[in-house]
Amino acid sequence: MKRIVRIVLIALFGFTFYASPAYCFSAGETESTTQSADSDSTFDWDSVMDAIIQVESGGNSRAKSGQSVGAMQITPVLVREVNRILKSRKSKKRYRLSDRLSVIKSKEMFKILQSFYNPLNNIEKAIRSWNGGMNFSNKRTQRYYERVMSFLK
Repeated sequence: MKRIVRIVLIALFGFTFYASPAYCFSAGETESTTQSADSDSTFDWDSVMDAIIQVESGGNSRAKSGQSVGAMQITPVLVREVNRILKSRKSKKRYRLSDRLSVIKSKEMFKILQSFYNPLNNIEKAIRSWNGGMNFSNKRTQRYYERVMSFLK
């Protein structure tokens, strides 16, 4: 039963963030070199999060679009998934839906999600999964990925 609930949550998370794909490697760079360079446990996600905020809401912490709320356009499904991760780590910390309006707490949720699903700190995976869920499609997240990358350059 727990496995079915987890699969449903992950599927809902994936459908909640819908977009398009591509590859972000410069000449001579491979996915493995990007991942190993980004695998530091103290990885600084600030520039990526700031770029996502610009694409998602233009910096408006009160932005709303359907069930997506806040600067990073976080859905209720994502909040539940972050709380599930925290529970599995035996943490007493939990997020509420109202926390989506806080840029600081939104960034914390992003980092928790990345630490769980993206332990190698792959920037491309982080951007695409934020838009298309953990089972994102490169094709469907391509435009989103390009828009976020334009704010990183």
